[in-house]
Amino acid sequence: MTTLDDILSSHRTRRPVVMGILNVTPDSFSDGGRFFDSAAAVEHARLLVREGADVLDVGAESTRPGSGGVGPDEQIRRLAGVLPAVVDLGRPVSIDTTSAAVAAFALDAGAVIVNDVSAGRADHDLLPLAADRGAAVVLMHMLGTPRDMQIDPRYDDVVAEVREFLARRMDAAVAAGVPAGRIILDPGIGFGKTLEHNLALLAGTGRLVSLGRPVLVGPSRKRFLGALTGQDQPEQRVVATAAACLAAWARGASVFRVHDVSALVQALAVWRAVDGVAG
Repeated sequence: MTTLDDILSSHRTRRPVVMGILNVTPDSFSDGGRFFDSAAAVEHARLLVREGADVLDVGAESTRPGSGGVGPDEQIRRLAGVLPAVVDLGRPVSIDTTSAAVAAFALDAGAVIVNDVSAGRADHDLLPLAADRGAAVVLMHMLGTPRDMQIDPRYDDVVAEVREFLARRMDAAVAAGVPAGRIILDPGIGFGKTLEHNLALLAGTGRLVSLGRPVLVGPSRKRFLGALTGQDQPEQRVVATAAACLAAWARGASVFRVHDVSALVQALAVWRAVDGVAG
């Protein structure tokens, strides 16, 4: 059974961590509405566990391109019938939110990771809350907001700029009281990036790993994979997702946030077996 310590040391031990996505939303880009019902959400969480998920990442607010925000009260309402049952499944639970109030609710329910796509910028109470509760945090790079992030994103050197941003936000988290050892870094694949930016970040994963923390990548079913493969529907991008994750794994990433857990678990098992023989 994967523990929080296993996740936080995964960059050193080279133990891959598969984070299964559970969207309790009506409008997520890939599976919006499928698990909006509490019973359906919990049943899907059970499936993710059976397929081999090490962590369950639960979110009640879509961050797809063009989306608007959902207030904390509504997020909590959506989560209330889901989180306790998901925690009871025995896997570490991550709450995907930028709100300190939602994070506090989830941590009270048993979550142990706060996955913040704003890296603590949207709600200045979030990082101090995580520090006070002893929670781990995922700090993600995003250019702009979900509503406008894909409107002509530009960088001079996307890997260098994302790395610098993550280093600054890690410093901010530590200044807020979060131990450096409880931080996970996410370059934000698809969050204010073009196809070329996403490919550069996957290729440059090693430069992000050099910051000394586990690197999480979340390419799952995203549009840039469709552009590469010609697959228009998100659910047709399972193989492409696994390939992107393996490319990042080969360069040092160790946490993978995906919809299709079974496919990635199998792909990683084969890769590691071959790598073990080669070693």
